[in-house]
Amino acid sequence: MPYVQTVLGPVAPSLLGRVLSHEHLLALTPGPGLAQDPVEQAVAALGGLAAYGVDTVVDLSPYGDAGRDPYGANVLLLREISRRSGVHVVAGTATYRAEFSPPWVRAAGGEELTARFVADARSGIGPTDVRAGVLGEQPTGLGEVSAHEETGLRAAARAHHATGLALTTHTTHGTMALEQLAILDQEQVPRDRVVIGHLDNHPELDYVRRVLDTGASIAFDSVGKQDWDQRTPPPAAERPDGEHAKRALHRSDRTRARRLARLVAEGYAEQIVLSQDLTGGQAYLNPTTHGRWGYRYLPAVFLPLLAELGVGERQIETMMRTNPVRLLTVG
Repeated sequence: MPYVQTVLGPVAPSLLGRVLSHEHLLALTPGPGLAQDPVEQAVAALGGLAAYGVDTVVDLSPYGDAGRDPYGANVLLLREISRRSGVHVVAGTATYRAEFSPPWVRAAGGEELTARFVADARSGIGPTDVRAGVLGEQPTGLGEVSAHEETGLRAAARAHHATGLALTTHTTHGTMALEQLAILDQEQVPRDRVVIGHLDNHPELDYVRRVLDTGASIAFDSVGKQDWDQRTPPPAAERPDGEHAKRALHRSDRTRARRLARLVAEGYAEQIVLSQDLTGGQAYLNPTTHGRWGYRYLPAVFLPLLAELGVGERQIETMMRTNPVRLLTVG
């Protein structure tokens, strides 16, 4: 029977409501070492979503990210978050950009990564029995696909064939989406099982249309993230004193909503999923969106904005429930 694999086990797709398709439940604190318990913090942050019909969150934290190092440790926390909050949580499995990956990931070849992804889906992530329910977020860099990134993307593609799981990607500011699809085409991954991430951050709507016209799905998954710092590699152990350049980016939600409404009017609603990619650091930089509303921002503020721009309830339900549930369903 078809099912969605959550951290608490398989769930019938018909039992799921609306879905936040790209989040990081254990990254809600700006930095490590703070007193607040990450499980308590996530459970509190998920409170109130039920009033908007949201009952499922997809956590796409790769190896080594959001504290997931040692391998597999934090999915047990995701299980506890799901139990205590009553929210379905789907865990992804992926590598990330080399500069943020643990040494064992950087040293691994394609066969080893494929085997790990498959084991994560079939038996459990690392030493746990918590099974992955999606492959991702599998990344590429800003304007380039490194050898490390291509290895991980091909490994995820091959794991898709072994498991049936959908594959969702990370693009850095929306770049390299078509290059990702070219690699996945070489690996014969069906485009209707692919989500290209962060396309709401690409400045050219025509480029986004080109991606949609391939038949792949895309994610407008940075809703509420209007200002953010470009993520840079961890600093070297010793750096000279003085000023260091930092690049800040801006993408208003009104622009994001207008572009999304236009794509929906053009008939692309069945290829789009929505989320916020909320983290503690981003909440600090966005006090009127993530900082004020948390996970409720998308359903409480952004969806009504879409409605004002002519997006109907049926189309909203398609992007918030029908599409992500279809993509998460296997079997």
